[in-house]
Amino acid sequence: MVGLSLGEQHFIQGGIAQDLRCDGRKRLTYRPINVETGVIPQANGSARVRIGATEVIASVKAELGKPGMGQPDKGKVFIYIDCSSTAEPAFEGRGGEELSAELSTALHRCLLGAKSGAGAGIDRTSLVVVEGKICWDLYIDGLVVSSDGNLLDALGAAIKAALSNTGIPSVKVTPGASNDEQPEVDVSDEEFLQFDTSGVPAIVTLTKVGRHYIVDATPEEESQMSSAVSISINRKGHVCGITKRGGAGLDPSVVLDMVSVAKHVSEQLMNKLDSEIASAEAEDES
Repeated sequence: MVGLSLGEQHFIQGGIAQDLRCDGRKRLTYRPINVETGVIPQANGSARVRIGATEVIASVKAELGKPGMGQPDKGKVFIYIDCSSTAEPAFEGRGGEELSAELSTALHRCLLGAKSGAGAGIDRTSLVVVEGKICWDLYIDGLVVSSDGNLLDALGAAIKAALSNTGIPSVKVTPGASNDEQPEVDVSDEEFLQFDTSGVPAIVTLTKVGRHYIVDATPEEESQMSSAVSISINRKGHVCGITKRGGAGLDPSVVLDMVSVAKHVSEQLMNKLDSEIASAEAEDES
């Protein structure tokens, strides 16, 4: 919890109202973003993302499983977030557990869409090997290493980068199994298919302070918010998911305006992330 004097609170609120934040940024400007990929060799894909002093790591592990009965044409994706107690004293004990659960739920909503899979930013149909019988299960783990605000956007960026770095082993299905039998498969140790991330969205969190909203809020700015809306938007400008925190209600017209602003911001953010990911991948290969 950030403790601010009344004067500091007025200073932050006044700066945002005048489109000049404490660190010199405008309302819709991000702090510097840095991406590294392949940071965990044992994983199928991994990435570290820094936004300002916020640092997070995401890893992807792929394991063969069986599709759910209700969705035989889709693989499964699980997202787990851990908030390290070394990142923030408030993360020790139940504080860290509650925030980890909140972030995991928000990422599910933003990246995986509805329970039916409608609007999902991660294409789970591409994970099916044999419909109804064999699929890839992706286990996405996120770790908050250092917390300086805007955790959800940073984790979303790290997951996108980790998926770009993910290679799914090539699988050959042995022919001849009957419909009732589980097919035999041969998983390659040498051939990998690059996971398609063209539909994976970027997450933009708009934090409402007074009458205005800002992106990439610091902890001090977050302490002054009435509410925050996180919107995941893909390259085509489609909204994949939306989640809200903070007690204050929002008029539907305000939400629609926030979505419009988020679409504009997401295009710039996506270009920056794609550039950073491409540079990181080029460094890995060199």
